[in-house]
Amino acid sequence: MIKVHESAVEIWARKVSIAEMFGRLLLLFILVPIAELSLFITLGDWIGTPKTIAIIIFTAIIGAALTKSQGRLAMQKLKQATSEGRMPHNEAMDGILILIAGAVLLTPGFLTDAVGFLLLVPPVRALIRGRLAEKLKSKIQVAAPQFPQAEEKPPSKLDDGNVIDV
Repeated sequence: MIKVHESAVEIWARKVSIAEMFGRLLLLFILVPIAELSLFITLGDWIGTPKTIAIIIFTAIIGAALTKSQGRLAMQKLKQATSEGRMPHNEAMDGILILIAGAVLLTPGFLTDAVGFLLLVPPVRALIRGRLAEKLKSKIQVAAPQFPQAEEKPPSKLDDGNVIDV
């Protein structure tokens, strides 16, 4: 099968060297703040600085409340899965994505808030979880523990099973 194009996630997730990954992260940590500043300035000019700051504070408060409720729900699902004896991989991935959403929502900015709020939407999380599972499937191998077989030892001549009480 021939792919016509790769998604940004596929390009980002390709195997890369440490230097390439450092370069990508450096670029990300430079470009995102520049884009956020640009949005702050543009929105501040358009609706005013006080309203822009109010929106930032409002999204932080709403984001924290949503993250808390989604996190609590994810924890309940994780506990339920383990009590039922199921492997809680979906629930654990949801918890990680909610944690990332909370961290991103606490970062001031409109782009980061958009990403954070998207990560709090369960269907979006399910899509991302599915993509991550596909990527990780080839890297993770689950094996059942194997216990050594008990060897049959010849009966001891010292112990005949009789107990002598003195």
